[in-house]
Amino acid sequence: MATLGIDGLVSGLDTTSLINSLMQLEAAPQAVLKQKSSTAQSLVSALQALNVKVASLAENAAAAAKATSWDAYRATSSSSAVTATTTAGAQAGSLSFSVDSVATARVAVSAQVRDDGSLVTGMPPAVTVRTADGRLVTVEPTSGSLADIADALNAAADAGVKVTVVRVTNGETPMYRLQFTGTTTGSAGNFKVFAGTAEEVAAGTAPRLDTTLVHAATDATVTLWKGVPGLERSFTQSSNTFSGLITGVDVTVAKVTEPDETVTVTVARDEAALKNLAKNLVSGLGVVLSEIASRTAVTSTTGADGTTSVTGGLFTGDTAVRSLQQRLVEAASYPVDGTSPSSVGIVLGRDGTFTFDEAAFSAALAADPAKVQAVVAGLAQRVADVATATSDKHEGTLTLRIQSQESLVKDLGDQIDSWDRRLELRRAALERTYATLETTLSRLTSQSTWLASQLASLPTWSTSK
Repeated sequence: MATLGIDGLVSGLDTTSLINSLMQLEAAPQAVLKQKSSTAQSLVSALQALNVKVASLAENAAAAAKATSWDAYRATSSSSAVTATTTAGAQAGSLSFSVDSVATARVAVSAQVRDDGSLVTGMPPAVTVRTADGRLVTVEPTSGSLADIADALNAAADAGVKVTVVRVTNGETPMYRLQFTGTTTGSAGNFKVFAGTAEEVAAGTAPRLDTTLVHAATDATVTLWKGVPGLERSFTQSSNTFSGLITGVDVTVAKVTEPDETVTVTVARDEAALKNLAKNLVSGLGVVLSEIASRTAVTSTTGADGTTSVTGGLFTGDTAVRSLQQRLVEAASYPVDGTSPSSVGIVLGRDGTFTFDEAAFSAALAADPAKVQAVVAGLAQRVADVATATSDKHEGTLTLRIQSQESLVKDLGDQIDSWDRRLELRRAALERTYATLETTLSRLTSQSTWLASQLASLPTWSTSK
């Protein structure tokens, strides 16, 4: 505990400055520890940042190594009436067909009524929907108001119908209709709405609510090879999306084609997607190698006296990082089955960086797609193996290196805390010592003053001859 002191009341010494100077010397070992701790913490942060980039590279490389990633195809349509998307198993090809109808949902409205509970009069009120497959779904509105009827039906997901309250007249007592719209298109979304319970519907005593048809449910129909005897074939379904019409392609129809019009859907290899596989791989390599290079760079500074000092980067001399750099360069630059990566656009420069030559990749892909896949996928697998072994969250070499540095930071922190306690005790001891010095000097001064006064009070004698 620090003691209260007043500088040099007796001695005239600046004891606070003396103690601070002495403490500065005493704290020199702790200052060294703090510098080591700061450097170690900076290295931990740098290694963690690098590990994140290596993990991202591992993901990109693993994606490029997968055979399924190279089954990239793109479907295009010759008309806005049809859209097409590829799924697993798509193959190059084309198909022409006509769109004879599109699927629509059934829409019907109730009779025109006031919102006075007269549409559904049962107590408690009940509304039942008969779905296309014959199921009866009954809901019980809170009251017979149109809003409560709509809320109850809209909340019943298995009813297959959505309800809207529509005002059709103005005035003090406006009139309304309920609009019923099927949630599923086509004949599979047909429905009937009754005012009453399921038992009343089955008995035939429940009146219909959807009394007026606005739009009947229609199915979607496409026809292949229309007008060709023996080949013409039509497909009809409730959904506007035809899956499997072409292997690995979903075709969605939006409008009917003209009588003499056909739509052609073409499936071709998606060169842009394949190019991105290789491009992302090279980009990921560049990010990791650039990070290593920037934190390994050595800087030189010239002092006022003309001397030059050289300072290494955080990664300078780090064997784990240097090993990672070497293994990545080897994995990405060595030939694959005797073929150089540069032949497919993955080029290693003299400065140790990788670049992606899109023109070379496109030319190689056009000439021999299988060879390009084999080279890029093989290279990517080697990179993925290195990156995964490095960044694995449990046993990765960088992960273990980070854990080691974190332990070092913790140990240094404990040593610094120990020095804090030691220095606190040392300062208290110095303050007590100088306080004792001032007390002793004060006591001696008091004694000196007393002796002087005593001597002054002694009688004086004079001798005469």
